[in-house]
Amino acid sequence: MTEITRRFALMAGAGLLAAPPIVERANAQSQFDWRRFRGERIEVTLTRSPRSDVMERYHREFTELTGIQVGSESIPEQQHRQKVAIEFSSGRPSFDVVTIALHVQKRLAARGNWLSDLRPMLADPNLTAPDYDWNGLSEGGRRYVTQADGKIDSLPLNIDFWIMYYNRRLFRERGLQDPRNMDELVGHAKALTNASRQQFGFVGRGLRNANVPVWTSWLLGQDMETIDRQGRLTTDGPEAVWAGEMYKTLLREAAPPGVVGFNWNECQTSFMQGRVGMWLDGVGFAMPLLDRQRSRVVEDVGFAVVPPGPKAHHSAIFGDGIGVSRTSTKQGPAYLYAQFMTGKAMLGRMLSAGAGTPPRDALYQDASIMQGSPFGREWFETVLKSQQIGRPGLPEIVPVTEFRDTIGIGLTNTVGGADVASELKKATDAFRPVLEQSERAS
Repeated sequence: MTEITRRFALMAGAGLLAAPPIVERANAQSQFDWRRFRGERIEVTLTRSPRSDVMERYHREFTELTGIQVGSESIPEQQHRQKVAIEFSSGRPSFDVVTIALHVQKRLAARGNWLSDLRPMLADPNLTAPDYDWNGLSEGGRRYVTQADGKIDSLPLNIDFWIMYYNRRLFRERGLQDPRNMDELVGHAKALTNASRQQFGFVGRGLRNANVPVWTSWLLGQDMETIDRQGRLTTDGPEAVWAGEMYKTLLREAAPPGVVGFNWNECQTSFMQGRVGMWLDGVGFAMPLLDRQRSRVVEDVGFAVVPPGPKAHHSAIFGDGIGVSRTSTKQGPAYLYAQFMTGKAMLGRMLSAGAGTPPRDALYQDASIMQGSPFGREWFETVLKSQQIGRPGLPEIVPVTEFRDTIGIGLTNTVGGADVASELKKATDAFRPVLEQSERAS
């Protein structure tokens, strides 16, 4: 999870990084009435994160703009998912607005009919401000919040891209440039590894469940996802085995000892110590690398797009959406809140504060945001390019946790030396009935 340094948090809170006040801009839009629901009150439940911190900071401004009062709660991720599932199952959720993890809850929301279809409201000029600009949201973000039947049941709030972190100093010492493709990445990782000096070319998640997105990142380079359009698992096909061999090679031959127990935090720590040449993980883990009190790579950290594979060039994406409870009696006020929080100004504030990577491409080319950001131009360019090639890093299925557990065990076993093809076949055979049962229940 991205951390916000005290200095930047204070700047954001003081409005020094903020976009122009929404109230002033809204007042200029004489044809749109933000106050049509004044006097109403809505309840909001948010996943606790740097984004929820920024959102709650601007609740007062939302109320001044709309006349709508907001009651809110911010709950840690796992507890929030449990609460949301339980309340929607009851048929009487206590909230009007909710944030969801698209990579985990998207299909659950569709199956349970949790959320309202926002398409009619997006198309209604009386409910959607003229400057909201749905098409200005990134293509990956818009695609992520669209269900298989075309229903748009949330608005994209944050899209987390997987990128390559690299150590410029180690690259210079070996005379290396950014890898141009995945094969070259493996070559660089081996060239950067010198175990006698405790230097390693690559680090990535080896811990079961957490490790699956590393493997799917390579699989996307084969223009493949883990489930095809007919709903069949592709996790033991030749492309999957190729990606598994790449995963095995990198973690066995170029990663630090004990990597099979690494989640993102152990990977981050290894990279921050200056002992690792490359690290593949979510862009949201960048902020601590720039913390001079904790990181030894502040002057050396570089950011790059995941290199292309043999058949395609994609960045694995994970994301959060914000939607309106279908059973809410406050549909209009709740939608205005979701619209406000995913509008240009609010997402600009989140980006400026280092609170996420919001899905609006234009923000990453805004000079005022760049100047106030803790990140440099290379980071902005990497995120913008990743936005344009984003593709889900996990299958959009209900039993996604079981999928990660089952495939993740097989991947971890390969790091211990097990045969890739055998492990992926075993994992696929074990998960197939789970998926089939889930699909029959849909």
